[in-house]
Amino acid sequence: MRPVYLDHHATTPLDPEALDAMMPFLRGEFGNAASRTHAYGWRAAEAVESARARVAAAIGGEAREIVFTSGATEANNLAILGFAEANADRGRHVVTAATEHTSVLDPCRELRARGFDVGVLPVDSDGRLSPEDVARSLKPETILVTLALANNEIGTLHPIAAIAMAARERGIACHCDASQAVGKVPVDVRRLGVDLLSFTAHKLYGPKGVGALWVRRATPRLALAPLLFGGGHEKGLRPGTPNVPGAVGFGVAAEKAAGRVFEESLRIGSLRDRLERSILGRLPGVVRNGHPAERLPGNANLSFEGVTAEAVMEGMRDEVAVSSGSACSSASVSASHVLLAIGRDERLAHASIRFGVGRQNTEKDIDRAADAVVREVTRLRAAEPARTAERPADRRIIEWSR
Repeated sequence: MRPVYLDHHATTPLDPEALDAMMPFLRGEFGNAASRTHAYGWRAAEAVESARARVAAAIGGEAREIVFTSGATEANNLAILGFAEANADRGRHVVTAATEHTSVLDPCRELRARGFDVGVLPVDSDGRLSPEDVARSLKPETILVTLALANNEIGTLHPIAAIAMAARERGIACHCDASQAVGKVPVDVRRLGVDLLSFTAHKLYGPKGVGALWVRRATPRLALAPLLFGGGHEKGLRPGTPNVPGAVGFGVAAEKAAGRVFEESLRIGSLRDRLERSILGRLPGVVRNGHPAERLPGNANLSFEGVTAEAVMEGMRDEVAVSSGSACSSASVSASHVLLAIGRDERLAHASIRFGVGRQNTEKDIDRAADAVVREVTRLRAAEPARTAERPADRRIIEWSR
């Protein structure tokens, strides 16, 4: 039997309907969407524009507000660096949070190297920021607030709508990294009140290598500076030959995920709760990380006292596929900056496993995974006295964030 896949925050399997829609554009329909002089290019361009409309509709936006990118990392960089550079004459202060994904923290670090003032706010023990926290951090020279809707490790949801309102009242733009949220919880850009929103296909059962930045259509137009140069594609913000099959698959996957988000969130949330009950009911010394209610329905992040996550995952690698943090940093042995930011010590941070329940999981999968976790943790605890992780944490992000 293949391992039970519970790492849906890292990536999701490609939806068969999305694959079917992509196949013609991987075979006979090979035209370049930027070729305006013949039918091959016209059909490719029509497919991209149809996909753009579907992607936009999934978040309550308009097709002309979507800029296709290679993924959420590029979209985050374009939003943060592009907005800051284009609006530096208005101010040079940006606000973010200590628990953000590295594709937000690293561009903010780059802004600091360019002379910007970056405020990195601490979060509470559940990983949340309140609108009041954000409002107190704003200055006359603040131009941008950039926060995730859902944290990629602990699943905690920020109250983005209220935060965006607090920023807008002061004439400050708000960027939201919604890559973990779109398709898993309802996302409507108008209700959120944000100005920029990033997301990606492969987190919602679409293909890898394609994402989007939603840019609110406003008067005057929201100013962004491109990161790349070499053509007028995507309204001059993202040059390069369009990824036609990727965009097509993204459109189908986004439409399907948005259409099923309520029913799927209920079912997946029920499976997540079943997993937690089974583990917490049979194992002492387990700490749950993240907000108990305001979090993604498929997220469970648990720290197991007396063991390391690495040892638990190695012991059940043939049965369960999980991770100890974000996929972008899974090769690192450093403690999670997210868990350190919510007050966990290095010992518990090294003992944390992230479970991501998804669309294809069943109760049988959940029970099998819970049995494997309980067995491995019990075995490791009995085998030797608890050994805390003695490796020094990588403090680069957390120290810079304070």
